Amino acid sequence: MPAFASTPAPVTTLWDTPDMATQRLPGVWSVTTASHGGFILSDERQAAMPDALRLDDIYYEEDVDWSLVVVAFEAEFAALKDPLFDVERNLAHQTARHWRPIPYGNFTGQTITPSDSYVLKKVALYKAAIGEIGVRSASGDWADWVPQGKVGVTGQRIAGCDNLGFARYEGPDFKGLCDAARYDSSRLINTFAELGVELLA
Repeated sequence: MPAFASTPAPVTTLWDTPDMATQRLPGVWSVTTASHGGFILSDERQAAMPDALRLDDIYYEEDVDWSLVVVAFEAEFAALKDPLFDVERNLAHQTARHWRPIPYGNFTGQTITPSDSYVLKKVALYKAAIGEIGVRSASGDWADWVPQGKVGVTGQRIAGCDNLGFARYEGPDFKGLCDAARYDSSRLINTFAELGVELLA
């Protein structure tokens, strides 16, 4: 394992001025700011990131991309004997598998399926719904155009999605109403067909 140099604490970040910065490993800084945070890597560390896990810049934000750093340098983190690292390691693997399944699978050699990954499940659902009208926004009966007991929805036809599960839409806008009991905002995707939407002119 190569030796990495310690580096000065970051004084600026992509997110904001650091409120706190802790060097977890030489050249790996954990930073928090008023708005966000994550890992910031030195140039040496960034160059040492495995190709499959390396981002285009040195900022690995705290929601998802931090997990790539922990997975990449897992042995070094484990060698620190932090009693909480087992929890962090497990969370990092789960996060990377769910939200960055392709890089994670390429790095680990594992075959990641939609049942293993939120993102891949969403991609599969969007691909199966190509050509259908996907819901892009919804309004309750508080909106002046939505009757009581209904949900008003707008949408476009689903044309595809990217590898992170973000849909691509095309064509004209559609507007309609469905029964409030049928609409579930927690569903990964909603289509007019499955909601039984009545189109409005």
